[in-house]
Amino acid sequence: MDTPEFGVLQEVDLGPLLPHYLSEIFVGIILMLLIFLVMWKFIVPAFEKMYDERSSRIEGGMQRAAAAEAKAEAALAEYNDQLANAREEAARIREDAKNAGAQVLAEAREKATKESSRILESGRAQLEAERSQLLAELRGEVGGLATTLAGKIVGESLTDDERANRTVDRFLAELESAR
Repeated sequence: MDTPEFGVLQEVDLGPLLPHYLSEIFVGIILMLLIFLVMWKFIVPAFEKMYDERSSRIEGGMQRAAAAEAKAEAALAEYNDQLANAREEAARIREDAKNAGAQVLAEAREKATKESSRILESGRAQLEAERSQLLAELRGEVGGLATTLAGKIVGESLTDDERANRTVDRFLAELESAR
């Protein structure tokens, strides 16, 4: 193989790429223009239409996403409001229940106090009645015993009711003063 020297022009063989006739160049240019026009008329509008549809779908999706986000934020705000209201309501119910419990407790105490006072008063009245009854019975028995005893001591019968009653009363008075 010979190496080319510098400064010497060599003929370059382009092979099948070099057109042999000038008409091939014109036909190639015309076909290229024809392909360009077909693409410009049919293919580019289809791509533009597809691009516009895709853009509008993306924009619509973004708008729907923004609307959904706004709706979700509104729902969250409403949920937070409802939660706050529920907490306030629960606190109010607890406070009402506490107050009602205190009121019921106070009423129960008052009722128990009245009932215990009534029972004590009833017991006192019953005790007083029993005491009076016992004193009357005791007086009768002590009176009988005292008159019998006095009759034996004095030697005479104390059958006079008035005298016997005075003697019994004097005896009981002396007993009470001796206490």
